[in-house]
Amino acid sequence: MKASEIKRGMAVEHAGKTWQVREVEKSAPTARGGNTTYRMALYGVPGGLRLDLTLRADDDLREVELSRRQANYSYQDADGYVFMDAADYTQYVLGTDLLGGAVGYITEGLEGCYVQLIDDQPVGLQLPPSVALRVVETAPELKGATATKRPKPARLHTGIEIQVPDYIGIDDVVLVSTVTGEFAGRA
Repeated sequence: MKASEIKRGMAVEHAGKTWQVREVEKSAPTARGGNTTYRMALYGVPGGLRLDLTLRADDDLREVELSRRQANYSYQDADGYVFMDAADYTQYVLGTDLLGGAVGYITEGLEGCYVQLIDDQPVGLQLPPSVALRVVETAPELKGATATKRPKPARLHTGIEIQVPDYIGIDDVVLVSTVTGEFAGRA
C-alpha cells in the first residue's frame, strides 16, 4: 500500500513490527506536489512505543488486519490479565509485556476496554478514556490553603502515582485519564 493511501487508525508493518497509525500529515513543499511527503505518528502494537515516520507518496507499507473486540477485565492469573469478550465470552489473556503502562489502570470489573487482535491473537489493549481509582496514600490537606491550587502526590490502589488537588484525601475515589495519566476529577 502506498504511503499516500494510508489513513488514521490503520495498522501497518514497518521494520518487521506492527504499528497503528494515529496521525497523518501531508506536506507538499512545491506547487506541483512532486515532493509530497507524509509524516506519520505510529504507535507500536503491542507496547505503545511511538515512532515518527516520514515517507514519500510512493513509498510502500504493508497493511495489517487489526481488529478490536469490546471486552471487560475478569481476573489476573499466572499467565497475565484475562479479559472477556462482551459479545461471545471469549477469554483473552494479555501479559504485562503487552499491557505495558496500562497495568496501573486495570481494576476489578473494569469495563469499556477493547482488546486489539491480529490473526485472532491479542496484541494490545485500548483502555476507556478514564478510570476510577482509590487513593491509598497522600499528604493531609493543608488548612487555609484553599485559595491556592497546589497539587500534591497521591498513590492509588493500583500502585501508580499522580498529582491531585489539595482537597483529595485517603480513600477518595478519583478519575484518572488513561491518555494523559493525570487527575480528571472525582468519581
